[in-house]
Amino acid sequence: MRNETEMYQLILDLAKADPGILAVYLNGSRTNSNAPKDIFQDYDVVYVVRETKRYIEDKAWIQNFGTILYMQYPDENSDYPSDKENCYGWLMQFADGNRLDLHVETLSYARAHIGDDRLCKILLDKEQLLPAIEPATDADYHVKKPTEEQFLACANEFWWCSNNLAKGLWREEILYVQDMANFIVRKELERMLSWKVGMEHDFAVSVGKSAKYIGRWLQKEVYRQYLDTFFGSSCEDAWRAVLVMCDLFAQTAVAVAQALGYRYDTKEGEAARGFLEHVRTLPKDAEEVYPSCMAER
Repeated sequence: MRNETEMYQLILDLAKADPGILAVYLNGSRTNSNAPKDIFQDYDVVYVVRETKRYIEDKAWIQNFGTILYMQYPDENSDYPSDKENCYGWLMQFADGNRLDLHVETLSYARAHIGDDRLCKILLDKEQLLPAIEPATDADYHVKKPTEEQFLACANEFWWCSNNLAKGLWREEILYVQDMANFIVRKELERMLSWKVGMEHDFAVSVGKSAKYIGRWLQKEVYRQYLDTFFGSSCEDAWRAVLVMCDLFAQTAVAVAQALGYRYDTKEGEAARGFLEHVRTLPKDAEEVYPSCMAER
């Protein structure tokens, strides 16, 4: 597997030899001093070019980077908007294990967008055409302090959508439950836990994409509890995990509210948790969610 020095040398040598390439800059984790270094880090590289057409039409030139195991042309996907005249990309997985996410951008496009991501480092600028940029930083990805309205909306969304988990589990619709738990309810728990991390570290740290670094910052027992909210294909296991999720959300929301001086509706959480527990014991042949005598109380 080619090492980092070899990859950068190749990337820069190809750029220096091509008069159509004006500059090279790097984005992503390799510019982030806080990101762990490992063998799976991508090379997120941009070639600033005079025009993109030649590079798009010449399908052979990317073979100069090595033997490609498989790849993707994201700008050829009709489901997503593209601006091929100004920006085009190739995502390449090489046979030696390296991955290169390469884009070509026109100079005008690069000048306008190089500052969009502050995780950026200029590797080559042949004619000093790019604007000066600050040293790479992940500050844009730090956990942001929520407003009280954002905090309350998060709590309400979590507890309201737990209702869907209840009916899905009662119906034994595990696919629906997985989808609702992982893409809706869990995202609110992830958000609340991220705010907890943020307030404990002066909102100066990042939990990473999909909160992949959150285990760095949470107390071990809290992180262990968070991992216990994941479940497999068993409805019984899902019930257990969902109730753990509720416990963790409630205790985290209370802590965040107290630290930030925000309101938190504990009654809403207690009512939603109570509904879950009631549905868990509801017979499969039940004709009512709550017996009429209970509903009248």
